[in-house]
Amino acid sequence: MSRIGKAPITLPQGVEINVSKSNLVTVKGPKGELTQQIDQDLILEVEDGVLEIKRPTEQQRHRAAHGLYRSLIYNMVVGVSEGFKKELELVGVGYRTSNTGNLLEINVGYSHPIYFYVPDEVSVETKMEKGKNPMITLESIDKQLLGQVAAKIRAFRKPEPYKGKGIKYTDEILRRKAGKTAAK
Repeated sequence: MSRIGKAPITLPQGVEINVSKSNLVTVKGPKGELTQQIDQDLILEVEDGVLEIKRPTEQQRHRAAHGLYRSLIYNMVVGVSEGFKKELELVGVGYRTSNTGNLLEINVGYSHPIYFYVPDEVSVETKMEKGKNPMITLESIDKQLLGQVAAKIRAFRKPEPYKGKGIKYTDEILRRKAGKTAAK
């Protein structure tokens, strides 16, 4: 049996979960509401603030869906109760960023600034301090959307392996290469 799939999900205080007949799961919490369509075959049981997901058979399809949907529901519960946060750092001379609402303006060494509209479900904040690299902070209750937006921003200028210039996650460890050595 799936180790992830069989782990129960404890619902924090203030989080409600509702499962419809068509296995549409709705999670409501202090930060918002998320919905996810779950595989029709899986059985969801909620009792005493604990959610368990069970599969009907040991078929490959059911085993694959078991752990997947348990993780998706767990991420929804954490999202509506605590939320998710990603921080990106712009490393490079002259790299700048600013935002007006959800419109993000990024200058990362191209001949033009990049304008990127962040979806309304994600809040964006930029910070530029003297002597430190510019930072972009993204927050959302939807982990999947947050990761997708952060990856898209990072793709505008991926960090290069020699000097580390580019847009990187703050907790990312870059694999650095040695440059060319001078000829003797």
